[in-house]
Amino acid sequence: MTRTFNALVYGDVDLNIIDGSAVWAQSTVQALSLAGCRARLVLKSPVRTERLIEPLAGLPGVTVVRPYEKRLVPEQGPRSSLSPGQASQLLARLDGDERCDLLVLRGQRVVRRLVADGAFDGRIWAYLTDIPQSPAGMTETARADLARIAGSCRHILCQTEELRCFLDTWVPEACGKSVLCPPAVPVPALPLPERDRPHDPLRLVYTGKFAPRWNTLPMTRLPTLLGERNIRAELHTVGDKIHDDRARPDFKPEMIQALRAPGVHHHGGKSREEAMCIAADCDLGLGWRDTFLDASLELSTKVLEFGVLGLPVVVNRTPAHETLLGRDYPLYVPGDAVLDDAADAVALAVHEPGARRLAAERCREAAQRYTLEAAANRWRAHLDRAFPSSSRLSTSLEKGGSPAVGARQQPLRVGVAGHDLKFLTRLLDHFRALPGLDVRIDAWPALARHDPAASKELADWADVVFVEWCGPAAVWYSRHKRRGSRLVVRLHRFELTGPWPRQVDIDAVDRVVCVSPQYARSTREHTGWPESKITVIPNWVDTAQLDRPKVPGARFRLGMIGIVPSLKRLDLGLDVLEKLRAQDRRWHLSVKSKPPWEYWWIWNKPEERAHYDAVLRRVQTSPLLEGAVVFDAFGPDVPSWLRRIGHVLSTSDLESFHLATAEGMASRAVPALLPWAGADEIYDRRWIHDSPEAMADVIADLGPDDWQSAGELARTQVRNSFSLERVARDWAELLASR
Repeated sequence: MTRTFNALVYGDVDLNIIDGSAVWAQSTVQALSLAGCRARLVLKSPVRTERLIEPLAGLPGVTVVRPYEKRLVPEQGPRSSLSPGQASQLLARLDGDERCDLLVLRGQRVVRRLVADGAFDGRIWAYLTDIPQSPAGMTETARADLARIAGSCRHILCQTEELRCFLDTWVPEACGKSVLCPPAVPVPALPLPERDRPHDPLRLVYTGKFAPRWNTLPMTRLPTLLGERNIRAELHTVGDKIHDDRARPDFKPEMIQALRAPGVHHHGGKSREEAMCIAADCDLGLGWRDTFLDASLELSTKVLEFGVLGLPVVVNRTPAHETLLGRDYPLYVPGDAVLDDAADAVALAVHEPGARRLAAERCREAAQRYTLEAAANRWRAHLDRAFPSSSRLSTSLEKGGSPAVGARQQPLRVGVAGHDLKFLTRLLDHFRALPGLDVRIDAWPALARHDPAASKELADWADVVFVEWCGPAAVWYSRHKRRGSRLVVRLHRFELTGPWPRQVDIDAVDRVVCVSPQYARSTREHTGWPESKITVIPNWVDTAQLDRPKVPGARFRLGMIGIVPSLKRLDLGLDVLEKLRAQDRRWHLSVKSKPPWEYWWIWNKPEERAHYDAVLRRVQTSPLLEGAVVFDAFGPDVPSWLRRIGHVLSTSDLESFHLATAEGMASRAVPALLPWAGADEIYDRRWIHDSPEAMADVIADLGPDDWQSAGELARTQVRNSFSLERVARDWAELLASR
């Protein structure tokens, strides 16, 4: 990252009270500063304590905006705070004073208002935790609301992979926009004590808010309960936010009283650094919560803070914690845990030093992935992808030699036309972010239907017109090219046998782009076009979005993306599966595709219907396939889906590139291809097999370590050859050249 970005940061949070949301505001600004950004943190409320603000003083590029002290908004009493509407107005005013590159927002209410007001479209980076996190909660109203938010945001920041996958599944508009932004914890400067032996009495510690579902009330009974087991213990608590729960009106007074109980040492509200100093002098952290929260898709900052201190933590056994700490972590409490179960976990840590040391090491290792420095590195990567002008992509335009870029004062005007732009989505995002390009779209509603006036306006305006698909749009633009402009057409497989290449005025076309060497040769042979006009730029793969951890059991699941038309050969994929299941019934096949009957031009062909009738009947009747084939819905949530896939199959009779193979490889799924023409010019020969039987044999022979190594190699190959950044650079060079 070479450019300095301006960030506005606002959270619907009160920085007078230390809890996870307030700490988020502090750590986000710290990480942005470390990443080289200028960050303005806008406070929602007047601050009565500087505990969370003081660590930001003196950080490079950081400014704390205090609206009430600066009289930017009218103060309405000692508990004044900005409403979402006031926040939107103030942020727009601050943006007018100094335009921000990104607006980092926390809280659905304020994000919803900023989206409705529209002043920051495309610049909002929304951090949302107060949203439905289960299928039961994802009503159509909630989904539509999140869809509107996703449509206006540049990114949705997700704490965990689980939350990102949930959003991708339920909110298609979020696919490609959801990125990981987990909690960040500072590495303490204080020397950490040796913990070979715990204190006597044992020191338990809890920091954060006090609320019913955080089990803070039963927690205070642990010293007494442990005493009955001959374990001397005391509980140290830090925090000053006690929930006033309407459902439990007695909770707050009972909590206040419990913090004065024998064996409980309540330290009150402290800064984050002071709280960590207190925790560092204890023996065991408490992160045990009500089972209602087990389904949460968030990550506990408390566990990470204790972990960076080398403290073992008692936590619920949940999928998120198993991902973080491992399934064999020794200090889990069960899913239906009661107070006695928490006491059992503490007793285990006391009586079994090996378990305590293992837990401490797991927590320490986990926390190292969530330090402020790690967060800053994630921010740098996110910003480099969101603003390619700060990365190598801009050099293509700077060195392109085009008068439109080098000599002209205005950006290169690029028009993009076509009936289906699904293969261009992220590429267009990159081009729109480049200051050297001005991009406009002529979206044809159907293959041969468009607004001629709008198309003519684009043709007259553009320095370069890029037509996706060599179909009717390519024919039209080749006949309406403006003198002095350039025309680039991308040809996929299906157009080559259609009538349109013969109708294109090839003299008006500057370059025809094919996605593979095989189809470049086929294009020359079929059309007779000059070789000098035909070039190869491969499909792009969003390797960053696809880089997600595999779920347990993925090694035994095959995957196919797209099984229509019949030349995709699902039947050969079933051959592979049957051979594998003849030896091991753990093997399964997942198919992500539209069904053939949703493509009317396919379903109207008798031979296609016969193929799928035979294939589906086989799935229903073959003893080896019983319960082993899953058909998943077609959709953009491919990165989430690929987390379950260990091997991606390409059994087609022919392909131009087969993007599904590359996407699977980017997810660390091991590819297995049959030798369709040109496959060996795109993919390493080690992945190509002579027959379904040979394919099954190689797959079966991959043990856990070999499978993992092969997946890493596949991912590296795709990243080096087809990453979005690399392919975008090739396209930028082509568009800028003469």
